[in-house]
Amino acid sequence: MTSKLFAGLLLLPLLAHSAEQSITQTPLFTAGEGGYKLYRIPGMVVTAKGSVLVYSEARKFTGSDWDTIDTVLRRSTDGGATFSAPVSIAHVAGTIVRNPVAIERKQGKETDVTYNNPLAIADRNGAVHFLFCLDYGRVFYMSSKDDGQTFSTPVEISSVFEKLKPQYAWRVIATGPGHGIQLKNGRLLAPVWLALGTTGNGHGPSVNTTVYSDDHGKSWHAGEIAIPNTPEFPSANETNIAQLANGSVMMNVRTASDAHRRTITISKDGATKWSTPHMQQDLIDPRCFASLVRLSTKKSGGKDRLLFSNPDDEKSRKNLTVRVSYDEGQSWTVKRSLSPGAGAYSDLAVLPNGAILCFYETANQSGARVITLARFNLEWLTDGKDSMRKLGK
Repeated sequence: MTSKLFAGLLLLPLLAHSAEQSITQTPLFTAGEGGYKLYRIPGMVVTAKGSVLVYSEARKFTGSDWDTIDTVLRRSTDGGATFSAPVSIAHVAGTIVRNPVAIERKQGKETDVTYNNPLAIADRNGAVHFLFCLDYGRVFYMSSKDDGQTFSTPVEISSVFEKLKPQYAWRVIATGPGHGIQLKNGRLLAPVWLALGTTGNGHGPSVNTTVYSDDHGKSWHAGEIAIPNTPEFPSANETNIAQLANGSVMMNVRTASDAHRRTITISKDGATKWSTPHMQQDLIDPRCFASLVRLSTKKSGGKDRLLFSNPDDEKSRKNLTVRVSYDEGQSWTVKRSLSPGAGAYSDLAVLPNGAILCFYETANQSGARVITLARFNLEWLTDGKDSMRKLGK
């Protein structure tokens, strides 16, 4: 992650091209508000009841990755039209010891407390599972049984990643960010990246993996390393995942490659035997977090559709764009820009009625950095060329 300033200003495509196309945009976190210098790292899920939970890092003093950071959440019960006030939800009791990497790399102050990389998973049983990290060194789990209104006391699960240290002696760890998924068999699955903490601001060099639970969050287990750190795929880190129609899991990865393309690998169970990675040539990437989500299957919406969002530019974080794949991610033939100007991290979700949500970092017309929620339909995304009249089970 980086706190590099975006280039350009937000241009809102507020007018639909036809009566059937629709889009709205709502800023939800604005830099300087609520006592925080900057909001970054958006994440979002839609619960089993249809509530929308949006969350982000609230960076207090400098806006950097190692700043004093809280995790803030807002909740909507009307499809994203209105939201509750932000609440801080991640708190670990006791003395907090600073990650040695931060001290070595001169990141932040020794008194900073960094809650980072929030990630939620919506369970079909109605629960909301929530993972977050503390000072890029420890991982915690908590859950909600009341649709995201309150959460349980966090439980540390850092130890499950110890088995990976003989393969990769990580000292920095981060979930997601964005969201995790529940597979058809009930498995809860979240992407994770691990770093040695010896380069840059301590976030590299890195590899990625997953963490999963087969008992609705009671216990967690680390998967295998999905993409090792190699010259072709250097510092694989921030990751998003989706289950394919055949049941396997696709991982779509940010790397530090000069090719500026997304890296893809696939596993049958989302944890083991990852395929040989390859670059997705039609997904360019300026080294930025991106989002991947299932919109529909042939059974639920007439076609297999995956959605992907990221800045559609090789070098700069601008032109935040949403794409559609009709062949399970083999190609991405349809795209439309949400923000031709500034656009960085984003997260996607789908409402029960098929409406699409994209929660993304941008800047308002005054230049202030904001995280905005866009809500639009498939007709808008495809300029009227595709329509999904109903979304089934």
